[in-house]
This record gives sequence, structure tokens and C-alpha cells, in this order.
Amino acid sequence: MSKEYSVSDIKVMEGLEAVRMRPGMYIGRTGLRGLHHMLWEIVDNSVDEAANGYADEVCVTLHRDRSVTVEDNGRGIPVGIHEKLGVSGVEVVFTQLHAGGKFGNDSYGYSGGLHGVGASVVNALSEYVDVEVCTGGKVYNQRFESYQEGSKIVSGRPIAPLTETGRTRRQGTKVTFLPDKRVFETLDMNFETIAKRLRELAYLNKGVTFKLEDQREWGNKKNKEYCFGGGLSDFVKYMNEDKTTLYDEPICFSATKDGIVVEVAFQHNDGYTENLFSYVNNIATGEGGTHETGFKAALTKVMNDYCRKMQILKDKDPSLAGEDFREGITAVVSLKMRSVQFEGQTKTKLGNTEARPAVEYAVTEKLTPFLEDLKNGETVSKMVDKAVKAAKVRETTRKAKTMAREKSKLENAPLVGKLSSCTGRNAALNELFIVEGDSAGGSAKQGRDRRFQAILPLRGKPLNVEKKRLEAVLSNDEFRSIITALGTGIGEDFNIETLKYNKIIILSDADQDGAHIRAILLTFFYRYMRELITNGHVYIGLPPLYKVQKGSKVIYAYDDSELSQAIEKVGNGYALQRYKGLGEMNPEQLWETTMNPENRSLVCVGIEDAAEVEHLVTVLMGDKVGPRKEYISEHANFNKTDAFENKLKQAVKEGAEA
Repeated sequence: MSKEYSVSDIKVMEGLEAVRMRPGMYIGRTGLRGLHHMLWEIVDNSVDEAANGYADEVCVTLHRDRSVTVEDNGRGIPVGIHEKLGVSGVEVVFTQLHAGGKFGNDSYGYSGGLHGVGASVVNALSEYVDVEVCTGGKVYNQRFESYQEGSKIVSGRPIAPLTETGRTRRQGTKVTFLPDKRVFETLDMNFETIAKRLRELAYLNKGVTFKLEDQREWGNKKNKEYCFGGGLSDFVKYMNEDKTTLYDEPICFSATKDGIVVEVAFQHNDGYTENLFSYVNNIATGEGGTHETGFKAALTKVMNDYCRKMQILKDKDPSLAGEDFREGITAVVSLKMRSVQFEGQTKTKLGNTEARPAVEYAVTEKLTPFLEDLKNGETVSKMVDKAVKAAKVRETTRKAKTMAREKSKLENAPLVGKLSSCTGRNAALNELFIVEGDSAGGSAKQGRDRRFQAILPLRGKPLNVEKKRLEAVLSNDEFRSIITALGTGIGEDFNIETLKYNKIIILSDADQDGAHIRAILLTFFYRYMRELITNGHVYIGLPPLYKVQKGSKVIYAYDDSELSQAIEKVGNGYALQRYKGLGEMNPEQLWETTMNPENRSLVCVGIEDAAEVEHLVTVLMGDKVGPRKEYISEHANFNKTDAFENKLKQAVKEGAEA
């Protein structure tokens, strides 16, 4: 019998109640990423003031009670009474969804916050929000709180109207908010994540100072301050600092067309991969868009025109391809524009058609005279030489790819012997486990569910593809097997539509060799099949570190904290086993702990900060030892090396058979 559906079943949520009811619609999720999203909403408002020339300092402070303060020296939120709503501008901004000064073009020429929901969403999902505005020589304050009223939570209500509290010479807005523990899984924001984002914003907003202070630990304050007078030029230098560059200074220029401000900086290194990072109104556009298309097209045309003018290319010679001129390039393209149209909810691809001609105009008008200026002769010569060599290698690689395709047809039978494919033909359900070693591969083949799980064992450590050309990758047996198994092709031929497996799971030992293999495979996917990562197809399998057994009761622990909980559950007289490798597990154990979708732990690999990922891949996988040593010394916790020995001693003390 079906339940009657009437108009009384239609629920109308007033004010900020909708945000509290469905926070994921506004901040993505309620874990750490959503918590940081709250901060970005407030920071972006301050950055919009700076991007429009009204502020030159933004300060973020993390407090001991897990509240956060964001302060800028901009104009301050308007404090006057809104003519329609009858309350102050501050109250409107923090209590009304889709309200703000960014819908018209008068208050903000350029804005990253397009929907007017940022401040009100933060208010809806916080225990309290305190707002201080300094403007016109006066200080104004207003506090908003969320509280329980019977069974209902009332979100973001003003405690009192906006009040004048003093006089000041300062100008700007200070917002302090405490995220609501009833909403978020954690309130502990990550200092390094915030620092990286503020550094990125400092590069994108030349001359603006960003300060970060962490007061959460007594006697252990942490501070960061970023300000870059070189802007995008400094950004490119940072990303290239551990690479060998072809010329000393990045090529930088800016231009304005039809109200769109275009800034470009690029520099070539002796590597072979192209790294293009684009932004619109300080928002990273990881999926590219019309501005990236414009940059690539204009760079190719301007460089080919120069090569023909200088007789580097003769009339009978074909033009060089765009990828030839972009080999080894690190480039940043940043736009400031009105009425931005992003494709999709994630703001990661620019759709404005007018952005392409604006970028093409900037590159053509500024790069052409740079190339023709004799004082830049050495730099230009190195750019052209690299492109000409890249074209020759491209032709060689094309032939190698053709051979590889033919080879893969011939070698399909041996691969099938190595790859244990699944019986299911629905790619959306299928999984490929890339497993370290034949021993673990054998256990995985026996323990898997053949209907949807395929196994590809690695018989040796694959090639580190960082700073290797494509033909070297294609000649590596391990990578050839992976490419053939996935069915997507590689590099320019990559097509995600032909992917045979929805999940690609890297399964390696929890030791140094296993970590190295994971790093090598992730570098390969990042360099040559990046869409697999950005579309959420690459995972890391987490095998357990410990097995705790007492009689017939068995508990697997994946880290030291889970081990402690397991020991507490079983009590004294247990046996403790530390797994040194996947090969120590029999097929049933491997299925139960690591492969069974009901029990296993997987980490989905993603890219949150593309520029930072590029920098880290170069540091950790490049050929310069110094930066890698420095990074490891700064970030590695060498105190963990004795963790297992200490656990064993503790276990023996408690009466375990260790």
C-alpha cells in the first residue's frame, strides 16, 4: 500500500536551515576538505577586496578553541541599513543566501565568490560568527550564533543588531568563526594545507601580504608570511626551482582586452613534460578551458611565425606542433574578468568564449616583440632549439607508438598469462589490482572475486618516468603491460572512454620498497594518464600491519591506534603478528583484509593543489638529490622507526606471544 503524497509533505526550509540540513550541497562534504572550504569562503571575500585594489593584507589566525579569524584591510562590509530588508549590510551578508556585492559590476570588477552564499553558509554551519567592521573611522560589531531550540537547531541567528563599539583609524573586516562540531567530523584544520593555499594566493595577487598564525599549541606558535613582488614570475620560479631551466628568468607579460585582464608567465626546463596552470579570479581551473586553449593556440602560431620569419623553418618545411613548443614548459595563465562561466559545479573549467581571444591577443601582442628583440636572442634561441629537437623526437615516438600498438597485438597472449583478467565485462564494476611481486600476485589471484577483480603482478620495480621521454616508457615491460591492460592508450593518444576498469588499485608492501613502487606508479599515472587521477579511478590499497589472535578470535589492525584497540578488545594472552609483506598472507587473509569491498580500506588518489603536486613530484622523483634530502629531513618522522619494536615490548609485557 503506497503512502499518500499531499501538499503537506512538501517542506519549506527557511533562512539558513537548508544549509544545515544539506551541508554537502554547499561545502562538498563534512570532513577535513569541507572544513577548509569554510575558511576559503571567508578568505576569498578578503582576496576579492585585494584583487580589486582595495586591500593589501590578509591575515588568518588559528585559535586554541578551534575557531579561526580572517582579517583584511579592505573597505569593510557595508554597515548601512538595507532599504528592502531593514537590517544592516553585515546582517544581510551573513544571513541571506545569494546576497552580496558581487552580482552587479559596480562594487567588484572581479570576484572569485560568484554565488553570494559564502559568508551565510559559514554562518549556518558555525557555532558562532563574530564580525568586526572598521569603516569611516568607526568600529562595528555583530555576533551570530547557532543554538538548540527543542529538537531543532536554529542556525546563524544574530544575537543583536549591528552595534557601533568605538573609534579607529583602521579599515577592513575581521571575521571569527567556530565551525560546529555537530556538523563536522573534525575541527582541526591543517596548517600546511592553509599555508599552501595562502602562498598560491600571494603569487596570484602580486604585492599582497598573506599572514598565517597558528596559536593552537601552547608554547609552539607557528607563523608564515607570503608576499611576492614578482607575482606569476615568482610562481613559475618556485615550480621550476628544482628543475634545470633553459634560461634564467621567466618570460612575463600582461594585457587587457574587452575588460579581461590577462597575465602570463612561463619558463622552459630541460624536462619533457608540459605543465600549464590556469586561474580565473584566483580560482584554479584544473580542467582548463577557453583561456588555456587561447594560450596554446597563440603560442604555437607566434612561435611558428617567428621560425619562418627567421628562416629556421623553410617554405617546404611543415610547421612545428604546439606540443613541440610546450615541451618542458612551466606556464601560469591568470585572468581577471567579470561574469565568469564555469562548466559544472566544481568551478574547474572556464567556459567563457570571450576569454580565448583575450588570451590570444595578449600572447600575440606581447610575445612577438619579445622574440624579435635582439637582447633576448639567447633565450629565444634555446626555446626554438628545444622545440626543433622535440619535433624530431615526436616523429621517432610516433613510430615507436605504432610499433608498440603492433607489438601489443602480438604480445597479447603473453600479457594474458601475466594478467589474470576478470570474467565481468562491465567496466564500471571492474577493478584492476596492480600487485607488487609474484608471491603476492599469486595470493591475490587465488583470493580475488573473479567476477570483477583482475590481477596484474609486477615482476620488478618499474622505471621512474620523471624526466624520461615517452619512447623510454613504451619500451619498459612493466608499463607496457599496464598500458595494454587498461586499454586507454597513453599521452596524446589517451582516451578515458576506453578504460576497462573503474578502479585501478595499487597494492604494495607497507615498507620502503613498497612506498617507492607506489610513488613510481603514481608518477607514471600523473605524467601520462592524469585523467585517471582527476576522475577518481586510481586507489591505494591498505593492507593490515598487524594480526591479533586469541583463540578463534582474529582482529586485523591497519595502524598503531587500531592495534591498541584490538589488544584492548581481546585482552591478555593473545598472539601478535606483524605483516612484513603481502606475500606473508594466504589468499583467504588477503581477500578478507585487503580485497573484499565490504572490509577493505582504500585511499582514492586525487589532486587538490595542482601546482604543489607538480613541485613535489619534481622534488621527490627528479634527479636532484639535494632538494629531496631537504624535504625528507623536514617532513619525515624518524621516531616512528622503532614503533614496532616498542609495540612488541609492550605486547610481551602484557603477556602476548609476539
